[in-house]
Amino acid sequence: MKVYGIKACDTCRKAVKTLGVALHDVRETPLTRDELSGFFAEFGDRLLNTRSTTWRGLSDEEKAKAPIDLMLAYPTLMKRPVIDVDGTLYLGWAKDVQAALSGE
Repeated sequence: MKVYGIKACDTCRKAVKTLGVALHDVRETPLTRDELSGFFAEFGDRLLNTRSTTWRGLSDEEKAKAPIDLMLAYPTLMKRPVIDVDGTLYLGWAKDVQAALSGE
């Protein structure tokens, strides 16, 4: 199991603590285009965090770029955490994700 996010994110810290795994900090060790493409294939536009302060700080021209290019340039635009359990991906740490992983 891998948890992708940023260490400054409270939600990521809660997920890591509950699951008892290490965090892959995407700010310190950025994801590859292939990794992001795999996440985007699973979650589509939900992967792009358009409610973040980073998003609000972008120009309209930057916001028009492809989501994967944006997340490569600004790792904090990825909604988090992304949890990979043997190839099955989960996005966020809502009650449904917590329930699905409680038996893991």
